[in-house]
Amino acid sequence: MIRLLLISLLIISSTSSFSQILQDDFEGNSTITWNEEDIIMTLDADNPFSTNSSNTSGTALKYVDNGTGNYANIYFDSSRPIILEENTPFDLMIYIPGSSITGNQPNQISLKLQNKNRSEPWTTQTEIIKSVTPNNWQTITFDFATDDFINYNENSPDPLSRIDFNRVVLQVNGENNTDAVTAYIDNFYFEGGEDPTTPGNPNDPGYDQLVWSDEFNTNGTNQPLNSENWFHQTKLPQGGSWFNGEIQHYTDRTENSYVENGKMHLVAKKETFTNQGVTKQYTSARLNSKFAFTYGKVQVRAKLPTGVGTWPAIWMLGKNITETGGYWSNEGFGTTPWPACGEIDIMEHWGDNQNYVSSAMHTPSSFGGTINTAGQIVPTASTEFHIYTLEWYEDRMVFSVDGDVHYTYNPTVKNDQTWPFDKDQYILLNTAIEPSIESGFTESAMEIDYVRVYQESSLSTDVVANESKLTISPNPVNQFTTLINEGFINNQTLEVYTIQGRLKDTYSINDKRTRIDMSGWSAGVYLFKIKGSTNNQTYKIIKL
Repeated sequence: MIRLLLISLLIISSTSSFSQILQDDFEGNSTITWNEEDIIMTLDADNPFSTNSSNTSGTALKYVDNGTGNYANIYFDSSRPIILEENTPFDLMIYIPGSSITGNQPNQISLKLQNKNRSEPWTTQTEIIKSVTPNNWQTITFDFATDDFINYNENSPDPLSRIDFNRVVLQVNGENNTDAVTAYIDNFYFEGGEDPTTPGNPNDPGYDQLVWSDEFNTNGTNQPLNSENWFHQTKLPQGGSWFNGEIQHYTDRTENSYVENGKMHLVAKKETFTNQGVTKQYTSARLNSKFAFTYGKVQVRAKLPTGVGTWPAIWMLGKNITETGGYWSNEGFGTTPWPACGEIDIMEHWGDNQNYVSSAMHTPSSFGGTINTAGQIVPTASTEFHIYTLEWYEDRMVFSVDGDVHYTYNPTVKNDQTWPFDKDQYILLNTAIEPSIESGFTESAMEIDYVRVYQESSLSTDVVANESKLTISPNPVNQFTTLINEGFINNQTLEVYTIQGRLKDTYSINDKRTRIDMSGWSAGVYLFKIKGSTNNQTYKIIKL
């Protein structure tokens, strides 16, 4: 009773906390909705082993595997990420009647954590297996901080570093067998860690100022795109073929990209087309934005094309990519090859997996078939418009559709292998054609209502001055900025914070003038705070 009271208090108080309680005593106190696969499940079965045992509960979950299915499990989904930390184990009680067991399967129970938003949720799962002694109620603890765990994909990171788990699977005596087993499960309990993405970090910048957009409001029909905003990338790389085995020509014709009735239409077509001495049977468009930026929020309202073999994408690449024929490379910014330049896939959709939209990150540490990916089902992806959003912070990327977050990329270690995302990126829109394109395909369009980029408002670029006669100039700054403090007193310290509120460095203020070398700093916003003075104001400094 004491524990149930504590659980109730935690559930009540969790509305003001990021921690999460997942529990079910199968007597009416539950935060879980259970589902079964290839078993018979009874949620309120009588506990036939309550007498002279460690579990006197009247009811429990009954799990009956008759051996007729391949997987035989129960599971539940969480609306919020399941956050693992030190001292956040899963606890449950289990009883397996020995008389119910057939075959030679090991007596065990496994707990698997998965990402329900993936089209194949088990492909990045992690699992702990524990032995069970039949004919005895016993408490089993699964602790991903201390127990041996098994990653389905050996390249998956440590479970404690992940924030994409949102499904818990329980399985008794293994899978892929025709043996039978019955089990009773009771008193499931988990108290997770704080979710770093919900509702947001308190020091996150507010991306509330629209800094660039295309609303596609050109009057008339079949109008060309605004050439001040978009560049048509048409030059074939790799001696005549696009990457990933794509089989289309990208063109700058209005047949493949045009504006009409307030929408941009990016059309993939089946047609014979010759360009650059190469003849292909399909055409499409690939657009580069002539705007690049670091940190902010991207929103694209789009309706997706259909057809097996179509591959529409809303994505970003580093402005510094060395890619012949790309806008920024043509402008002389190409210094870094892919994937070192970084790639951010805001939305990808494959026609052979209709309505599943995916987001992904490509870095030197994981690229191509990257493990850094997740998505969600959008039932009306190709019949209705949806808002695809990226929120790009200094420490993480958050991806959502219509406000429903399905993936957060937040590597524990951030270096040039995992985080080449402290420099400008630009937006790309395209629809590729894969060799698997269905024979009856003729054409299909990705329609886009708008593309918008937001950044933090009220970033003053004026020289800062107040009653303490402190000035910081220049601001914005390329290399060096100077603090001039006419009200200088001894024992003052300058503290420099990132926009996320992390202390970057401290400087002793030994004179009225202090020069700060920012030449090696990443572009972005920094917070300067003088300690030991009567001036407690924090100043925003922009590093270009």
